[in-house]
Amino acid sequence: MKIEEYLNTLPKSIITGEDVDLQDNTLREIFEFASFGKNDIFYHLGCGNGHGLSIALEEFGVKKAVGIDNNNEKILAAKKMLEGKGLSGFTLKCEDVLESDMSDATVILFWFSDYTITEKMAQKFSMLKKDCRIITIWGPLPGNLPDKVDFPYIMNKVPFKKANSLKEQIIAVFGTDCIDFVTAWEFAGRYSKAIASKNAENDRFLTILQTLVIWINAKNLGMACEDDIPPPIKNYIGILKTYFDIEVEHLLNHDSL
Repeated sequence: MKIEEYLNTLPKSIITGEDVDLQDNTLREIFEFASFGKNDIFYHLGCGNGHGLSIALEEFGVKKAVGIDNNNEKILAAKKMLEGKGLSGFTLKCEDVLESDMSDATVILFWFSDYTITEKMAQKFSMLKKDCRIITIWGPLPGNLPDKVDFPYIMNKVPFKKANSLKEQIIAVFGTDCIDFVTAWEFAGRYSKAIASKNAENDRFLTILQTLVIWINAKNLGMACEDDIPPPIKNYIGILKTYFDIEVEHLLNHDSL
């Protein structure tokens, strides 16, 4: 089956990240990347278990932490946890992020992969106060150049800088216009580590998939260092096809080979 068909067989919550809670160390890395300060008003969109709010308040001393999630059970569990720690300065909302008021935000953590949502949210974010920092994982907001990158963590700051092309955006994220297998593997590994699950085998599989996606996108945009498909990429394409019945080669623009 083609990779698109494979992804459609997975629960939507896995694809969107709805059921993936970031590890505490990953949250700390994100908050350090965002340079949290005592005057910051932090919004965690898709706050899940509320650990992000807890760390932001306890360890980084933000002025206010707001968690938004459309799962009421998660909101109730987060409320119980935060109150159990005796924390104050937090607000929890069970609502759709597209409808949420976040006009006082200075930092927002936004980890959604649904393009229709990210595109609408990018428009919403663009109306926020000057210098509000939007932190994403893996890619910047659609159509915009990042202000700061420590891959896979990416920051867009209001007002946004528009990208002239997808190629310009990718160069800004990866810091190079020549992406080889080693570069693709390194960046895919950083992403897998950031969203690490309890199953190392799943992380390895994710790294392989993301490596192929990075390299193939680079090849199609004329940004691959190699003229031909390098042996490791061929090997992984073969492994996915032979052992998992997942086909990705169709993603390649064969005119560029």
